[in-house]
Amino acid sequence: MYLTEFLTVALIHLLAVASPGPDFAVVVRESVTHGRRAGTWTALGVGSAIFLHVGYSLLGIGLIVSQSIVLFNALKWAAAAYLLYIGFKALRAQPAKPASEDDLHREVGERTARGAFTSGFVTNGLNPKATLFFLSLFTVVINPHTPLAIQAGYGVYLAAATAVWFCLVAMLFSQQRVRAGFARMGHWFDRTMGAVLIAIGVKLAFTSMK
Repeated sequence: MYLTEFLTVALIHLLAVASPGPDFAVVVRESVTHGRRAGTWTALGVGSAIFLHVGYSLLGIGLIVSQSIVLFNALKWAAAAYLLYIGFKALRAQPAKPASEDDLHREVGERTARGAFTSGFVTNGLNPKATLFFLSLFTVVINPHTPLAIQAGYGVYLAAATAVWFCLVAMLFSQQRVRAGFARMGHWFDRTMGAVLIAIGVKLAFTSMK
């Protein structure tokens, strides 16, 4: 019984996490700009934020948020504001001299693990779409009679799977050849990613509860 439920949860989560969104955009930008270490910490931040969604879903707080227009809008605007902030910051990127391989290695240390982790955690944690996703997952897909320990186990899997997925994304986009290719585009890459984040933020701002 629980195996079938778990496989359903895993499949739905796979489809959701593989869809490009703010998490993907932030992990890619951190990986390309600051390297694998920063990208990995960002991915771990995104994965850790899943525990936040799972926690309030198990406590029923997610249901309260979904039924309250005020709370939902507060969360939505906070997330949109954060994405707009980092998006406009990226748009201000200035042209830089072509980076050598040594420069790329030194650049990795410029981004602290705490900063990268926080970037991923906040991006995912404030996403109201994630709130609605986990609410529907824990109220529609998962049987309410499923033992709390089993549901918590699902949550651990969801967090781990999310972290692993985005760590793979970080590994891909932080490869020396990939970074060198993006580096040749210089500030245009930052500006493009900034525009993407702003677009996501604007779209998020107009997200409705239904």
